[in-house]
Amino acid sequence: MDLSLGCTRLLIDESKRQGLLRNQCAYVLATAFWETAHTMRPVVEAYWLSEAWRKKNLRYYPWHGRGFVQLTWEANYIRAEKETGSPVHQNPQLALDPNVAATIAVTGMREGWFTGRDLDDFIDLQHSDFKGARAIINGRDKDDEIAAIARQYDADLKREGYN
Repeated sequence: MDLSLGCTRLLIDESKRQGLLRNQCAYVLATAFWETAHTMRPVVEAYWLSEAWRKKNLRYYPWHGRGFVQLTWEANYIRAEKETGSPVHQNPQLALDPNVAATIAVTGMREGWFTGRDLDDFIDLQHSDFKGARAIINGRDKDDEIAAIARQYDADLKREGYN
């Protein structure tokens, strides 16, 4: 995987700052890679469609997906604002700021904001259940593909000397 693509380095730095293990960081990167359509840049949900489409079709509008992990639902925007200090509930577009999005992605996955499951539930020093870890964000959707990406990131991070 390309560790210089988009905001990959920002996510690695945030993962290190928050004390994530190498394999946990690899899973954060894999999730971000998948959820950003392989750009590693914060995106808006259904970015190829219009805001009018999102307003009409997404039941959680205007709290639709934004960022590296597609932050959704008003309660998550409220929590993200409280945890990051960035007024994303007042201005949801701020969830697209790379620094804010990185903090949301790493903290949210580390603490289990999105589904109640967190990185420690699946990934520790002895285990890397990258497939099961999909439950942190989105059930089992594309879990095999994301697990394969996480394994690649883990190998790259290990070669680079991440803890």
